[in-house]
Amino acid sequence: MAASSQSVATGRGKRLSLILIGLLVVLAGLYTGGWYYATNIVKTNVLKALGQQNSAGIAGKCTNMAFSGFPFSMGLTCDTVTVDNQTRGVSANFQTLNASAPVYQPNHVSWNLKSPAELRTAEGLAVSAEWTDLQSNLVAKGRGVARSQTVIEGLKAAIVSSATGQSADVTAARTEMHASQNGSDLDFAIGIENANAVIKDFPQTLPTASTSANVTLTGKAGLLDGTDREGLRGAAGVLHQAVIDIGDGRVMTLSGPFNFDDQGLLSGQFKLEINQIGPWGDSLTATLPAAKNVIKTATKLLKALANGADKVSVDLTADRGRLALSGFIPLGKIPPI
Repeated sequence: MAASSQSVATGRGKRLSLILIGLLVVLAGLYTGGWYYATNIVKTNVLKALGQQNSAGIAGKCTNMAFSGFPFSMGLTCDTVTVDNQTRGVSANFQTLNASAPVYQPNHVSWNLKSPAELRTAEGLAVSAEWTDLQSNLVAKGRGVARSQTVIEGLKAAIVSSATGQSADVTAARTEMHASQNGSDLDFAIGIENANAVIKDFPQTLPTASTSANVTLTGKAGLLDGTDREGLRGAAGVLHQAVIDIGDGRVMTLSGPFNFDDQGLLSGQFKLEINQIGPWGDSLTATLPAAKNVIKTATKLLKALANGADKVSVDLTADRGRLALSGFIPLGKIPPI
């Protein structure tokens, strides 16, 4: 009787072991499938961060894709990345992409790109860029990006227009960008340190500058997750602050509400503050000697508005692209977006 009971117990133990092993195999299979599915989500979110929007005619391609990190993290590598906007005739090519995300938070993605990169448009604009380091983090929501942060160190870019024959070389020690959905609105901020530009046929290098801007676009959260199809034309928002600092106290600040019409022309009511009016005039005259008379006249006018001081706050209006200082002094016209 004892031997028979032991045999039954042994049989039950073996069946239980087989059941447990079977469950482990099934769970491992499910986990592996889920891991590859989540890794594909990481790839999709990174390509969207680079601009892919399939429904808007913007396609992204990752060549020689490889996965890594199994089982506790998710890693993705592409030898090259291509984003092609067939609607607007814009294409971009990037070098090696590395992306990763923890298994428990696949929508929190860290990624980096190796340089160089190239961007071309159907209108003949070509941009080539390289950098020492480009790191980015994003948080995905649903099928799009809800928040992103990108930092670029040691940026060098060459911009050439075959249509106009104009070209420029731009450098920046550090560029940092933040974008996030705020309800239905889009918040965007950018900071650029020690930027410089050399423009073809300009008499000399523009002053080295550090600049920053913080803007909210009303009802444009969809620009970040790819659900917005309208772009910036017809959009409105608030420029909370834009600052240009060329050193030695020469600082210019701009803020105010604005909007773009259906043709992409800018209108807005801005407040312009200028510190060191005289030194600003000297810098602009050195950069644009051909415009020295206009700059001299503007400097005198600004000093008069400041009652002889070297700091002034004036209104700057934009009416369908036409800029005016204090409502009556024309400054020219800016092209549509």
